[in-house]
Amino acid sequence: MSPQDSLLPVGGQAVLEGVMMRSPKALAIAVRRPDGSIILKDEPYASLGERYPLLKKPFLRGPVILLEALVTGLQALTFSAQAALDEQEEKLGWGSLLLTLGGAFLLAFVLFGFLPHWLSSLAGYVTGRPLTTAEFSFHLIDGFIKLIFILLYIWAISLFKEIRRVFQYHGAEHKSICTYEAGEPLDLEHARRHSTCHPRCGTSFILVVLLVSLVVFSVFFPLVPPLTRTGFLNNVLQVLVKVVLMFPIAAIAYEIIRWGGRRPESPLAKVLLWPGLFTQRLTALEPDDSMLEVALTALKAVLARENQDT
Repeated sequence: MSPQDSLLPVGGQAVLEGVMMRSPKALAIAVRRPDGSIILKDEPYASLGERYPLLKKPFLRGPVILLEALVTGLQALTFSAQAALDEQEEKLGWGSLLLTLGGAFLLAFVLFGFLPHWLSSLAGYVTGRPLTTAEFSFHLIDGFIKLIFILLYIWAISLFKEIRRVFQYHGAEHKSICTYEAGEPLDLEHARRHSTCHPRCGTSFILVVLLVSLVVFSVFFPLVPPLTRTGFLNNVLQVLVKVVLMFPIAAIAYEIIRWGGRRPESPLAKVLLWPGLFTQRLTALEPDDSMLEVALTALKAVLARENQDT
């Protein structure tokens, strides 16, 4: 068993002027207030996997963990926005949560789903013959366009000062977790030394999903000839099928990320995770000490609660 196997699986997320940390039984959000103080929200956490052990099995846990990350992430963002602006906390209701999630999914469907798929179908006019989903070249072009869109989206939002600060807190989150996984004291001196990149990052997950989807789509669509027809409505149907296939794709991608995070020295893991680690240079920036202090506060809180339960 590697040293990584004995550690708690701690993950996190950068929020506005702060960091959320989550472990199997605890969740903490630390946010820097306008007056310079740190507000900490620390509470027990019970994942669906803990309540229903079947959902902790390989290839089932990935989509569940992704869904939980979306929900807790939105709630953490709401708390951090209110804390950073020094406003009265107001719990995010399920109606607002579903509306926000619905809007995000609609944007993702159009920008990263339908539009690249439709542009890939038009690429056939360049080659002089129609391209269909039965061909590997279609999915290769589709994946390349998605990658360009993702990078352009990251670059565009990084132009906003507030988003750059979130990206710095993202780097602080990674440095703190790397310090913990190295078995070092959770202080500024040790955290500063670590990289802002981490193999289990959501950025790496997105890139691995892109690679896995390229393989899955290339195999699946030729097996179902009715789904390879051209036309606008067929394009919509094909994208909807892709959305459904994202559940098994996410399951496979999660297992790859999990394995790579536990075996960082493996040559295969380095190859599979390299695109995500490279892209993190855009999304996980070098933080200052005040940001590292916030991330370490959240991390210490979840570890303290875990120790109380042991």
